[in-house]
Amino acid sequence: MNFNDKVPIYYQIKQYIYSEIISEKLTAGQKLPAIRQLAVTLTVNVNTIQRALSELISEGVLVTQRGKGNFVTTDIQLLVALKKRVVTAQFSELYDKLITLKISPPEMVQYLQDYIDQRKEA
Repeated sequence: MNFNDKVPIYYQIKQYIYSEIISEKLTAGQKLPAIRQLAVTLTVNVNTIQRALSELISEGVLVTQRGKGNFVTTDIQLLVALKKRVVTAQFSELYDKLITLKISPPEMVQYLQDYIDQRKEA
């Protein structure tokens, strides 16, 4: 994983796990690798992984089963809300950038539709 120096690593790990869940690489009820394994895989400190996982647990995205590890929640409503929150954040960032380019919302919709059509053809 390539980390951005301007964003805390634990936050980037949270975003990575969100992405893995939304893209269904991690599914509801699936066990996450052990903390030490995640640290080795992502080449970060164990404490950094622990901080990211602690926040995910407090959000309810992950649940801990004592002696067994951390699992993706089986609360489908929470996972749907997570997806909506992440997608909305992406759109918000894009919207703000496009507004600074003086692109109106109707133009944004047209550009997006054109882009989607172009990607379908490719």
